[in-house]
Amino acid sequence: MNWLVKEEPGSYSFAQLVEDGGTTWSGVRNPLAQKHLRSMRRGDRVLYYHTGQERAVVGTARVASEPKPDPGDPAGRRVAVEIVPVAPLPQPVPLSTLKAEPVFADHPLVRIGRLSVMPVSDREWKAVERLAGAGKAASGKPSRRS
Repeated sequence: MNWLVKEEPGSYSFAQLVEDGGTTWSGVRNPLAQKHLRSMRRGDRVLYYHTGQERAVVGTARVASEPKPDPGDPAGRRVAVEIVPVAPLPQPVPLSTLKAEPVFADHPLVRIGRLSVMPVSDREWKAVERLAGAGKAASGKPSRRS
């Protein structure tokens, strides 16, 4: 399964995730976002999205744990997962670019602006990779795997 998580870069940027080598994705209160966290499994792919002024997908990560109790929730109702960085995207993919892609027309990133955790289809993942230039070699030409 694929996911997208959103964070303000001033609070916890993708660069910080890389520097830390991973983090507990906790503090999520929205019931729908919590439902998505509960569905995450170790090994799932994650797109890391910067909110605020940047509004762009900037990197990829992996879920490194099954859902577990959120350490910041004394009531024990919320869950959290561990995520680890995989790689920054060759170039960020802005929200405006995603909105112009037909595959994202009904995606929660476009429709539900405040949702912080959401599923991403394989088609949507591939579109982000294409838009980020992830399938291109250093020369700018497509690689054999494109």
